[in-house]
Amino acid sequence: MKNDNHIKKLAPGLFLTIILAYMSFWVSQYIPIGAVTIGIVLGIVIGNLFRLSPAFLTGISFSEKKILSWAIVLMGIKLNFNVLQELGWKSIIIIILSISFTIFSAILLSKIFKLKPKLGLLLGIGNGICGSSAIAATEGIIGADKEDIGLSVAIVNFLGTIGIFLLPFIAKILMHFSDVNAGFIIGDTLQAVGQVIAAGFSINDNVGHTATIVKMMRILMLTPVVLILIGVFNKQKKVQSISNKQKKVFPYFIIGFILMSFIPSFQLLPESNINIIAKISHYLLIIAMVGIGLKVHFSGILKNGQKALGVASLVFLLQIIFGILLIELFL
Repeated sequence: MKNDNHIKKLAPGLFLTIILAYMSFWVSQYIPIGAVTIGIVLGIVIGNLFRLSPAFLTGISFSEKKILSWAIVLMGIKLNFNVLQELGWKSIIIIILSISFTIFSAILLSKIFKLKPKLGLLLGIGNGICGSSAIAATEGIIGADKEDIGLSVAIVNFLGTIGIFLLPFIAKILMHFSDVNAGFIIGDTLQAVGQVIAAGFSINDNVGHTATIVKMMRILMLTPVVLILIGVFNKQKKVQSISNKQKKVFPYFIIGFILMSFIPSFQLLPESNINIIAKISHYLLIIAMVGIGLKVHFSGILKNGQKALGVASLVFLLQIIFGILLIELFL
């Protein structure tokens, strides 16, 4: 009986997020933005245009918290550490330097332009690693506001969409890069896998394959970044706590995320099954982002949006310039 009541409370909000997620996925087939971005934007629009009944809140909260946790766990299936074998140590070091530079640039610029620190950090992580997935995996650790999450996802994916057309032009027309170097700069700077594939293969297959491998390496860096953030923010909470009895916060879904990465790395499941799990993770992430979007208020976006877009754009530009310098110096 208790379970029946819980299901009844969940149903309206959960059904709403699933329907909006399906609409987002359908729309994404016709415009090159990505279902995750469409989902969070659609959630923001619906949540602000319509005054939702309190009956929806339980299901929406379930989507933005529980379903997000499941999505992050299953997201680990995309991490295949065998990619390391396809990159030389020089390439791996360049990628680590690029990610570090991007995140620290975002932190520094957010201070200079007086942007909320956690929003600046999310923009750096999203630009530096893998867009929406990185933001989703780290927002709970740093304790970001819903407005910050929605804004960072929308901005990072917007810049990545522009980058699909910008990076091939920079790599081949401006810099006259070889196919390997063109693939490297595309894989090293664009935010989402789909954006990297679109930009790389628009030049040729060699560029596309190189860009994809470099991008996979960047995604692998999500695990150490997550662990570093857990250490930093848990330490901050401990210092800020008056009582030594405060419970240490650890997002246990991150353990599942890391364990899932062993499956492709050690070939514990057939490729077809891995692809199915990756798709499920993607669908769950869309639902979770819709849930987050439904709780975002326009007031927060209007307050921070213009400045956040300016900071993120500058970070993206510096990321591209730094990547080009590293390629010129070391590849």
